[in-house]
Amino acid sequence: MKFSKSSIQFRSLKPPIFKINHFSSSQTQTNQLDNVGPMASLLKTRSVVRFRGPDTIKFLQGLLTNDIRKFHEPVGDEKSSLVTPNLPASSARSLYAAMLTPQGRFLYDMFLYEPPRSDEKLDPSGSRPGTEPKQDEVELLADVDSSVLDELVDTLKKYRLRSKVDIENVGESLCCWQRYGVDLHKRQPSSSSLEDPESASVGWGGAIDPTGSSSSQGNSNGWQWHKDPRLDCLGFRGIFPSNTTPPMVEANTETEEENYLLWRLEKGVAEGPIEIPKGEAIPLEYNLAGLNAISFEKGCYIGQELIARSHHRGVIRKRLLPLRFLDQSGKEVVQKVAPSSEVMGMKSGKKVGTVTTAVGSRGLGLIRLEEAFKGSGNLVVKGEEEEDVKVEVVRPEWWPREWFLEHQQAAR
Repeated sequence: MKFSKSSIQFRSLKPPIFKINHFSSSQTQTNQLDNVGPMASLLKTRSVVRFRGPDTIKFLQGLLTNDIRKFHEPVGDEKSSLVTPNLPASSARSLYAAMLTPQGRFLYDMFLYEPPRSDEKLDPSGSRPGTEPKQDEVELLADVDSSVLDELVDTLKKYRLRSKVDIENVGESLCCWQRYGVDLHKRQPSSSSLEDPESASVGWGGAIDPTGSSSSQGNSNGWQWHKDPRLDCLGFRGIFPSNTTPPMVEANTETEEENYLLWRLEKGVAEGPIEIPKGEAIPLEYNLAGLNAISFEKGCYIGQELIARSHHRGVIRKRLLPLRFLDQSGKEVVQKVAPSSEVMGMKSGKKVGTVTTAVGSRGLGLIRLEEAFKGSGNLVVKGEEEEDVKVEVVRPEWWPREWFLEHQQAAR
């Protein structure tokens, strides 16, 4: 089944943690995301594709923007040869990447995960590690946008040619989740481990058994939360069996997927080919380099030439930024701005950007940097029948300092 951002039906809160009135044009949005604790959302807009076969790494390395060979590199002391109920099995790692057109425009994004190997789990008896995997047994799972799932699989198969890699839609048996919130993103783990420190011991051989079944019996174990490979402030992400609730997800922390969307919008992070226009978006303008999606050291991949040229030239004149929509008195307004609305400069009277995503009083926009930070009241969206809506640009905390200097170079 396919989903789109415009048609997806979000589940009710169970029970409500907070309420955001995005859909009432008569009310000002009440946004309490800055005050909430840990939340978890089932991402119905995402699905799962499995790659399996000896050529998996080589195949994806030539297609994606990131360095897929990292899945074959050891990660410090995270690998353990001994698995006991009191010593967590080594966790899978994660990586964020994009697939581009030959002209270097965005097509798809995906989160790649290396599932736990059989020798990193307990065997069915629960008394010893499982058997070692075959030497050529390579498997990766990809968290992808559901709205382009079939198209993505067909595209990947066209590029496969004689590569020994199976590509399969496993969205029926696996699903994607996100954990996020103030308490989560403000933590400072003492280790560089890629898994959630709270749930690092959950799974095969783990000391915690949240599903109520022995880790030696359930095939739903062995799946862990991992730090979102883009930004720490986005929390943790993971792929889990569809028939179970992931560890660390309680009834009072599960919430609508739309709250995760709002969390991302406030951080200035787009996701998927609807928010990052497929076939049109330039990856560096949508900050994919800052989101750890692009390796500038790896070899060739489709669309690399434009990315490398833009990167080494060093000047990006437009970037995706988080936006707030306000009335003339400075209060947030709800449902007054639609995607594709033009953002105008009050002083110049010229178009300075475009709203790419809008939910309630928040959104994302591709804005010219020379106009983005000129001060409050400089940007507006022209209203056809009502008064203009003020657009306030928010400076993301995670942005590198040099990005704020780019508008000075762009203005020269």
